Amino acid sequence: MPAEPPDICAHCGADVHPNARACPQCGADESTGWEEEYAPDLGLDEDEFDYDGFVEREFGTGNTPKKVVPHGLHWFWWLVGLGLIAALLLIWV
Repeated sequence: MPAEPPDICAHCGADVHPNARACPQCGADESTGWEEEYAPDLGLDEDEFDYDGFVEREFGTGNTPKKVVPHGLHWFWWLVGLGLIAALLLIWV
């Protein structure tokens, strides 16, 4: 017989419906025993992640920020915008 789900998930504190098969928030279920220490094993080794390398790749090195170059609107969209404004003026007048 399957275990009854708790009213509140012991892992994340979310409300659990009485007929739920798993916690809607964290995924704890009867196979985990609705354990308080539920943490799924994703097979990731925490030591493999190079945080400093990630920051360098994402944000560059040093204190100088990357230059952001805004792109303007294509001439076609300017033409469409002007056409819509002209159409609204013609309808309004």
